[in-house]
Amino acid sequence: MNKTISPFANESEALAIGDLTIENRTDRVSLHGSIDLTRDKAGLEHARILKAVLDEVVQVLENEKSLPDKIAPPDMPDEVANPFR
Repeated sequence: MNKTISPFANESEALAIGDLTIENRTDRVSLHGSIDLTRDKAGLEHARILKAVLDEVVQVLENEKSLPDKIAPPDMPDEVANPFR
């Protein structure tokens, strides 16, 4: 698995660090779950990976010339009828 993503470049990349999942979208990068940055080599490795991803996100955002103040929240999916009723 990749140790980083290309922020905002596609809708397909995802990265897992412990129980934390980072999903790439073209309009956002979403983080789900949790991670313990433990005081050991594994914690250091997880911290470095997380820092690398966040550094990439910040760099892309800082280089954006026409960054809006805020984007609209994602569309909520339409409710789907339960097929088992």
